[in-house]
Amino acid sequence: MARMRIPFFAFLAGLITLAASAALADPISDRISVMVRGHGPDVVLIPGIASSSAVWDMTVVHLEDRYRLHIVQINGFAGAPTKANGAGPVLQPVVEAIAAYIQTNHLKSPAVIGHSFGGTVGLMLALEHPEDVGRLMVVATLPFSGFLFGGTNVATSEPIAAKLRDHTIKEPHWLYALGEKRFINYIEKSHDARKTTLAWAVNSDKAVVARASYDDLTTDLRPELQHIKTQVTVLYPWYPSFKYSKLDTKAFYEQNFAGLPNKTLVCIEGASHFIMLDQPDLFFAEVDSFLEKE
Repeated sequence: MARMRIPFFAFLAGLITLAASAALADPISDRISVMVRGHGPDVVLIPGIASSSAVWDMTVVHLEDRYRLHIVQINGFAGAPTKANGAGPVLQPVVEAIAAYIQTNHLKSPAVIGHSFGGTVGLMLALEHPEDVGRLMVVATLPFSGFLFGGTNVATSEPIAAKLRDHTIKEPHWLYALGEKRFINYIEKSHDARKTTLAWAVNSDKAVVARASYDDLTTDLRPELQHIKTQVTVLYPWYPSFKYSKLDTKAFYEQNFAGLPNKTLVCIEGASHFIMLDQPDLFFAEVDSFLEKE
């Protein structure tokens, strides 16, 4: 992989990650690793596809004096060892691994914050292990991401997802890296965030990325949202150069999360997919509000 110049804030993020303390009584998962920082009520942070746990580093600095943060790294992403994620499904096993971590460490209904794919993991945790989620924030997440690739339901999304998966697994790494650059340039507006997130993506195991993406694109949680009883905050981005207006974007998220009974939808203006990197101050304000709610 060609060397990339990482922005200064990302360099600091790396130092923060290296300084993180060891995990608690980790159930020795072959799907995830978890670092623990801070003291106080428990908060679980879950990154997205091809992302490093370092995506949360600025968030950790903001919160660690008030909360005990459990920072998840999904194996196979951003240079983390692939281990069991090297074959078969990724999404459901990661959900179960995080549930096992919460239960093994006796975390009492922690708050969960998930970005993108990590938000899907959070929604599934709230559905399948409601006792493990006190409250949930999903960031730049949809309950059915297959819609963005032309699918109207799982049946129509599956052939598209399978084609993308198989192509990614078979293509040479240089072509995968080029595709990731194009994709990140499309979903991310910040120049510095593009460099950082591209480095994570290129350093990921592309087969794990491909299969995790397939899982995500073929998971439709919309019919199940009505069963999530915990409070959910949905943060979604809007940028002036987006294809759709701010009003249309709001309507789109309201429609997709219509079945969710206890929700708060918040638009973060001036952000694209990596909201926590694009607009950290706005993001922190919403996180503080979310965590302080009774």
